[in-house]
Amino acid sequence: MNLTQLQTFLWVATLRSFRKTAEKLNTTQPAISSRIARLEETLGVRLFERDTSFIRLTAKGLELVPYAEKLLRTSALLVDRIGQNEDLAGILRLGVSETIVHTWLPAFITGLHRKYPTIEVEIVVDATINLRRELTERSLDFAFLMGPLSDFQIENHDLIEFEIVWAASPSLNIQTARPVTLDELADNPLITYARNTRPYAELARQLRKYTELPARIFPSSSLAAILRMALDGIGVATLPRQMIQKELANGSLQEIQCEWRPPRLKFTASYPTEPYNPVTEKIIDHALEITRAYQKQAAR
Repeated sequence: MNLTQLQTFLWVATLRSFRKTAEKLNTTQPAISSRIARLEETLGVRLFERDTSFIRLTAKGLELVPYAEKLLRTSALLVDRIGQNEDLAGILRLGVSETIVHTWLPAFITGLHRKYPTIEVEIVVDATINLRRELTERSLDFAFLMGPLSDFQIENHDLIEFEIVWAASPSLNIQTARPVTLDELADNPLITYARNTRPYAELARQLRKYTELPARIFPSSSLAAILRMALDGIGVATLPRQMIQKELANGSLQEIQCEWRPPRLKFTASYPTEPYNPVTEKIIDHALEITRAYQKQAAR
């Protein structure tokens, strides 16, 4: 019996599939079956009931779960206390909201490679609604997204909040002497996050309340595209202040004061609590360290 077999056992118990476990652990289905067979042979019991349509834990399998989790946790503590960071190895799939990509993700990746050079990270950039689904399906190990997620199997750690501002090209000639109303602002196209996001829903709700005529909303799933459209004078955009500091400073964009301000975006580091993954906890600690440093730098 070894730790690889126990880790494999926990993933099969969670995903209820040898195929999905093979994909998760970047190996083949026969290799997964072999590991489980050797573990069952060592223990002298069946751990799974196998059927053509489903896999479920036997009574002995259920009994093994907490022991396997404890052994993996103890192994992780051993490496943490006695071993080197280089001893942590593997492939982790990280889901990231695009706002993070344009702010502190580069510092996170650089620091991660320096601290844990043998950990490979696969990055998936997507909307929070899709990242949430992939987390619950265990297709992702963890994610930086608009949270927290209300799922008892998902752990959430507060990371950072971003102030969202209205920004537009000076070519639109929007007056800046006083705060404009949302109705006045809606004389221009409004460029914002995609339809299946919280910022879009908040904006649409406010427009229904406070504008006389239907507004023209240009939703986009790409923050880079929103920024480009704002720079080109297509409309007024909602953008994180930290992302457009350079454009505000050089005058290619100007901040528009509006009586209604978009809510701040709150981001969390979220990950499944089962099966136990000691490497994920290390990554979360590193993310918290990077965001604290980023916030200190942004406050200067």
